[in-house]
Amino acid sequence: MLLGCIADDFTGASDLANTLAKGGMRTVQFSGVPESGEGPDCEAAVVALKTRSIAADEAVAASLAAADWLAGQGCRQFLFKYCSTFDSTPKGNIGPVAAALIDRLGADAAIVCPVFPATGRTLYMGHLFVGDRLLSESGMEHHPLNPMTDADIRRWLQRQTPLPVGHVGYGAVRGGAGEIAARFRAEAEAGKRLIVVDAVTDADLLAIGEAAADHRLVTGGSGIALGLPENFRRRGLLRDAGSDYTPVKGPAIALCGSCSRASNEQVAAYLKSHPGFVVSAEAVLSGETTVRSALDFLGAHAEAEPIFYSTAEPAAVKAVQERFGRERVASAIEGFFSELCAGAVAAGVRRIAVGGGETSGAVVTALKLAALQVGPEIAPGVPALAADDPVPLRLALKSGNFGDAQFFEKALAVLGAAR
Repeated sequence: MLLGCIADDFTGASDLANTLAKGGMRTVQFSGVPESGEGPDCEAAVVALKTRSIAADEAVAASLAAADWLAGQGCRQFLFKYCSTFDSTPKGNIGPVAAALIDRLGADAAIVCPVFPATGRTLYMGHLFVGDRLLSESGMEHHPLNPMTDADIRRWLQRQTPLPVGHVGYGAVRGGAGEIAARFRAEAEAGKRLIVVDAVTDADLLAIGEAAADHRLVTGGSGIALGLPENFRRRGLLRDAGSDYTPVKGPAIALCGSCSRASNEQVAAYLKSHPGFVVSAEAVLSGETTVRSALDFLGAHAEAEPIFYSTAEPAAVKAVQERFGRERVASAIEGFFSELCAGAVAAGVRRIAVGGGETSGAVVTALKLAALQVGPEIAPGVPALAADDPVPLRLALKSGNFGDAQFFEKALAVLGAAR
């Protein structure tokens, strides 16, 4: 292994794995820290954790365990991947995890760059934009778990960690890799340990990646990985062997637990031609809706590739959380999707498209999928994933905001066919 990556959720891991695979690195995504000592043959390993919204000390411990395992595989460089909308609270977890990794890996300082231009995430003057809106005006201020109310990533990050936060502005970035590297060194020599780097285009990210060729630790969204494969290629370390991914035949379902604007549009579009089953938190908590009733619905509509969804408008989500408690609602929904997915696979489902990071994590954990081969891109940031043990499965794990309105239809087609 050459590049060892730690992702703070499962859809983010897929997003990153997609970027690296497109860059020519043979990539495997792991569900949690592998229990075995030696990993499969690959050039980039992405360890998917579920640490975005848990207690900061737990997130740090899990991330350090992943870093230790990756170091044991011989990785030369490490990447801590978080969401391109910097999903976190004023207490963490991005800052505490990044600080712990700097110390564990012996890095002088680390780049902080959540940019992903293909999905509208750009960083200018230290401020994160989603399209033409500041992050804090993009809808992310209403996120049910990690509301982002400040677009200044420097300020938000400084609230999370005592490490000094620096900045490489867009003027230096436009000067290319050499100027970026020089400015980064100046910030590090001034005592800055976490250095926010502006970027607006993919070309900027390629230059930042080149400037980071010798960095022990890099942090950011999946876009920061655009320029990393070429660093290894220049040194003659990549085989450019491609992926072994193949589609699969069998029944399919779609699941969506995200309540983002994009997810609401995607569910509505899919429901125009497919049956749907509403997973309401109130109904699940009261026992009115059960996994058994959902599986019965699947049995009655299996050929129509149904969708099961808890997607709702932000105001409705907030009302439910206030009534039952945020953690109780989240646990109930995730538990429901976990049991449903395990039951669906037992009933013969082989293709699964999932919307939402927490839902994706619940699904992969429930199915006990230790490692996933990375296949073709379905949408920016979303690859097809393959597992063949104990049964052939093909999955798409999508962050809530990714994909166009027809995402679920497209994803299931890339994963394979019914017959």
